[in-house]
Amino acid sequence: MPAVPSPFRPRKPKVEPPSPSKVKVPVERAIEHCRVFVDGEALPGEFTPHSALDTVAEYKRGFVWVGLVEPVEHQMTSIAEQFGIHELIVEDAVVAHQRPKLERYDDQLFVVARSVNYRDSDEVKDRRDVISTGEVQMIMGKNFLITVCHKAKLPNLAYTVADDQSLVEIGPVAMVWKILDMLVDRYSEISALLAIEVDDIEEEVFEPGAKFDVNRIYLYKREILEMKHAIEPLSAALKSLVENHKDLIDKQIRSYLRDVNDHQSVVKDHIQSFDERLSSLLDVSVAKVSMQQNTDMRTISAVVGMAAVPTLIAGIYGMNFDNMPELHAEYGYYASIAFMVVTVAVIFWWFRKNNWL
Repeated sequence: MPAVPSPFRPRKPKVEPPSPSKVKVPVERAIEHCRVFVDGEALPGEFTPHSALDTVAEYKRGFVWVGLVEPVEHQMTSIAEQFGIHELIVEDAVVAHQRPKLERYDDQLFVVARSVNYRDSDEVKDRRDVISTGEVQMIMGKNFLITVCHKAKLPNLAYTVADDQSLVEIGPVAMVWKILDMLVDRYSEISALLAIEVDDIEEEVFEPGAKFDVNRIYLYKREILEMKHAIEPLSAALKSLVENHKDLIDKQIRSYLRDVNDHQSVVKDHIQSFDERLSSLLDVSVAKVSMQQNTDMRTISAVVGMAAVPTLIAGIYGMNFDNMPELHAEYGYYASIAFMVVTVAVIFWWFRKNNWL
């Protein structure tokens, strides 16, 4: 018997589209700049990491600077293989939210610093964005510097250091100093702006009879704490750069780093002072609110006290008993009204004398 063809078509195997997470983005997408510096000057044009290393090898001097923006793991791994970066550095470079720190792996230094940005509270929709922080990671070797930015923006260092040719000629450590110096200078600028805001809040709180917004104190206290957590741990890293790793850091650069450390310490002290002042202002504002509430309650009590006497008199003579002689007096009504007015006036005078009203 011949086979009867099936009316159903065989199902084709379902081909699932590749997951976006499995699609490898080219390394070039993460590279913002790749420049070569020779004898303190940036060679014209952009390079690929491979061609940059070949150029440095050809000149037998100079170094490569590669600027990366939020690289993923395979992008950072590719860069690490070309520059011989330690695998532990690769892991930290991909994962953001690192504390400011300094680590050494053989002849490589890994420096992490936080960038801080300030916007006026009137310019932001969410007041939690007044202070925003990012992260700048620096991987320094003998002939290269790799910067990794997470929610941070660095200028093109080729133009930034154009006037410091003799300094850049020292090597990539000079670029590390320049980046740290720019970050700390930004800390100082934000510290000056915060000082103005804290002074305004202080004047507003201590202004006699002025109304103030306690939420503004909470806002700036929260933002200042965020900045404090971002910059305070950098002191240990800067101190280590100044005192240690003398085989990798030139003496002249160490003196510049010492100056950066001094500036950072000043900013850290200012931020600590702002935090303490805001805590004191918060205590004062709570005390003022409590005092104002007490004053309001005293005023309300005085008004109730003045209303109690007329209410008492009206209540007594409103009982309508038969044996109440005053109800039949010819001038009883006028006498009761006069007594109420006089009593209220006396009570009002007494309250005013004792500053209850």
